[in-house]
Formats: sequence, C-alpha cells, structure tokens
Amino acid sequence: QVQLTESGGGSVRAGGSLRLSCTASTSEYIPCMGWFRQAPGKEREGVAGVSHYGITYYIESVEGRFTISRDGADNTVHLQMNSLKPEDTAMYYCATKDTARCSRWEEYNTWGQGTRVTVSS
Repeated sequence: QVQLTESGGGSVRAGGSLRLSCTASTSEYIPCMGWFRQAPGKEREGVAGVSHYGITYYIESVEGRFTISRDGADNTVHLQMNSLKPEDTAMYYCATKDTARCSRWEEYNTWGQGTRVTVSS
C-alpha cells in the first residue's frame, strides 16, 4: 500500500501564496498524482493533476493561480498556490491513481492524510 506524505499548508491572507508538497512511499511508476480539497460543508473536489510525463490538469477556479509540478524520479508532487482567495480555504489532500487520464478525478484511489489551508480576507 503506497503511503502519501504531505507537507506545507498553513494560514495566509488573501493574495498570499503557499506551497504544498507530497511524496509517495514508492519509486515505482505512478501514472497520475493530484491534489484535492474539501471545504467545510462541501464535497471533496479535484483541484489539479499531473501525469508522470508532466501533463497538467486544473479546475477552472484555480487556473492561472495554482501550478502543479512533479518530480517523477521520486514521485513527489508540489502545488504552488498564488493569489489565494478565502474560498480556497479547505483541507487539501494529495492523491494518486494507477491509470492515465489524470483529470478523471473519481478514479483517484490513494490518499494522504490532508493538510489544512486557511485564507483570511
């Protein structure tokens, strides 16, 4: 069972930046790594995904503000979040899926423990 270890997160004011990182416990090939978030009272949603080859996917609400990147050599994925807004406040989860098409959010099946992001106005 692959384990995902997240770091980063915290509290910032609107307009600020944060960087999340996640490392998988295996060096074996992982087709897709991604970030999800769940705000209080809302369902979890996929935010960004990246393939082993660096192809990226974003939801519209974060396009242009968030950047997902990946170091395929050690299965580490980062999420650089700029121009943060209060509505970005959520628990953020790293996740992986063992098939391609990284924007198929419902197919992610391995999860980290989550890291909290709070954006104040």
